[in-house]
Amino acid sequence: MSTIEKIQEEVLVQDQVEVNNEIVLFNDDVNTFDHVIETLIRVCQHAAEQAEQCAILVHYKGKCTVKTGSFDELKPQCTKLLEAGLSAEII
Repeated sequence: MSTIEKIQEEVLVQDQVEVNNEIVLFNDDVNTFDHVIETLIRVCQHAAEQAEQCAILVHYKGKCTVKTGSFDELKPQCTKLLEAGLSAEII
């Protein structure tokens, strides 16, 4: 294996390691569907349909992964979800 191939492999492994975190949104009895949808669109850059599907999954399943990525990318988004009154955590 050449040096370039080794470096490329290390970069691929690093990319995979950094994307193993997810923001999980949990159901609550406080927030409306509209608020959850609007917040997911604003904070997580979801399309309207994606945000609506996540809201439905949260409602019926109790939780839904709404974003994946590195911890450093997800932390500010999770904080904004919490500030908006949603129940979320990074796992």
